[in-house]
Amino acid sequence: MPSGRKNKAVRSARSVVSGSKPKPWGTVLAVLGVVIFAAAVFGFLFMRFESGQDQREALAPFTPSAENQDPSRQIDGVVFETHDATGHVRPGQRVAYDRSPPFGGPHASIWAACNGVVYSEPVRTENMVHALEHGSVWITYNPELVSGDALASLRERVEGRSYMLLSPYPGLDSPVSLQSWGHQLKVDSASDPRIDQFIQALRLNQYMYPEVGASCDVPTEAFDPANPPPFNPAPPGPDAVGMDFNGGRGGGPTGG
Repeated sequence: MPSGRKNKAVRSARSVVSGSKPKPWGTVLAVLGVVIFAAAVFGFLFMRFESGQDQREALAPFTPSAENQDPSRQIDGVVFETHDATGHVRPGQRVAYDRSPPFGGPHASIWAACNGVVYSEPVRTENMVHALEHGSVWITYNPELVSGDALASLRERVEGRSYMLLSPYPGLDSPVSLQSWGHQLKVDSASDPRIDQFIQALRLNQYMYPEVGASCDVPTEAFDPANPPPFNPAPPGPDAVGMDFNGGRGGGPTGG
């Protein structure tokens, strides 16, 4: 039967053609690549979550509460002082601060913007101290000692984070110094774990700063963070306001 032999031959030819189709290696490799990429992303995110969880657990003892109102008392090296928060000085008027950088006392009537601002240039001290009165943490660094990765790590702690501000402080006697109202910590390294402990303990700690609920935002016509009043490195003159808010007490150690 010629037709039967012909059909059989056609089927055999089709089988040969079908059997010779190439394997879809491109698709297999693409799927495998997606799986490997997804696994890598998951692993990275999981490690970040674990790292963040570890950090949260490490900082938990430094979280303020009614029972533990000043957790910074557990941090080695913190200096504590009590300051009157009522004295405001006029624009351009100096305060003879007795600490450098200062962390309380008379200050400008306008506060420095402290809503996660990183200042690239030194800023008038009196404005920065007022920001502390609002519950912020001010990180300062010696620009001759801190740069590169160390400065980047400080920026990461501040940038875009409310009630935080960062600025260089010429002549600072340590690489890094942290200030909140009535508290100061000086450290030798931007990687010192006490930096995060200090921030956790004192940023917006309602038990430790005078103006609870005060904002860090400020009208730019009053204080422009892009063009703030500059730091004055010269010692205050004899007409500077003293720490007790009396005039004529110049000669303190800090600029303004």
